Amino acid sequence: MQKNLKMSLLVTGTVAFDAIETPFGKTDKIIGGAATYISLAASYFTQSVNLIGVVGDDFPADYIDFLNKKGINTKGLQVKEGEKSFFWSGRYFNDMNSRETLITELNVLANFDPIVPEEYAEPDFLMLGNLAPIVQSTLINRLSKKPKLIVMDTMNFWMDIALEDLKETIKLVNVLTINDEEARQLSGEYSLRKAAKVIQLMGPKYLIIKKGEHGALLFHENEIFYAPAMLLEDVFDPTGAGDTFAGGFIGWLAKTGDISFENMKRAIIYGSAMASFCVEKFGTENILEIPESALIERVAQFKKLSHFEM
Repeated sequence: MQKNLKMSLLVTGTVAFDAIETPFGKTDKIIGGAATYISLAASYFTQSVNLIGVVGDDFPADYIDFLNKKGINTKGLQVKEGEKSFFWSGRYFNDMNSRETLITELNVLANFDPIVPEEYAEPDFLMLGNLAPIVQSTLINRLSKKPKLIVMDTMNFWMDIALEDLKETIKLVNVLTINDEEARQLSGEYSLRKAAKVIQLMGPKYLIIKKGEHGALLFHENEIFYAPAMLLEDVFDPTGAGDTFAGGFIGWLAKTGDISFENMKRAIIYGSAMASFCVEKFGTENILEIPESALIERVAQFKKLSHFEM
C-alpha cells in the first residue's frame, strides 16, 4: 500500500510494559501502551508518524530502534534515567470482553510533561491516545498551529476522577473515540443515539463508539455509519485492539488527507481491519509485520460482511 509522505501525524499516549493473562495463556512483561499500538498501526499508511511519550531506562533500546525502522520518529520519546516505565497487568475472562486489572504502576507516567520537539509543532493530524486529560490539553496548547484534525481517545477512569478536565479537553477535539459503556457514562443516556447527540454538543463533531466484538459506530450530526467486527475463529488477546483501531483510522486519514464523513467510513474499516490482526496474537506481535496483501484481503472481507444489492 503506497504511503502518503506529506501529511504529518503526531501521536501521544503510553509506551509501556504489559503482562497479560487470557483463557489462551499468559505472558511475562511485553511491550504495550496506547501510543505503541497507535503508531505501529498508523505506520502502515503514512511514513510521517511522530511520537511523544515517556519511558524509563528499563525500556529496551532495540525496540525504540525498531520503531524508527518502521518510520516512527521517536525524537519526542523521553527516556528517564534511573526510572521505570509504566506497567499494567490484567486478566481477561472467558468472554474476552471483561477483564480484571491486577497491577498498575504509573512510574514515569506519574509526572509526564509532554515536550513537543520543534519539528513536531505543526502536525497535520493529532492522535491523542489515552492519557490524563490535562496532559492531552497541554500538548494541544503547545502546538504552533492547530492540526487539520484532532482525534482523542479516553476512558471511564478519567470520567471518574477528572471529569471537568476531561470536558475541557473534549472541547478542543474534532473526533472522540470511546466504548459504549463510556459513552453512556459521559452522556448520562442509555440510548447510544441519544448519547451521541449529547457528546457532540460537548465539542467534537464526530464520535466513534467502539463496541468490541460487535463493531463500531461513527456519528456525525444526524448521520450514522456502522462497521461490523471481523468474526474470527480465535481471539487470543484484546489488549490494544482499540488503540490499533485508532491507529488504522487516523493513519488512513493522514494517508489520504481527506476528513470527509465518507472517507471516515473507509478509515473506520481500515481501523477495524488492523484491530482484527491485533487480537489474533498477544500484545503487538501480530501487527509488527503485516503483509500488504493480507491487509488488502482483510479489508475486502470487511466489505463482504455488509455489502448487498437491492
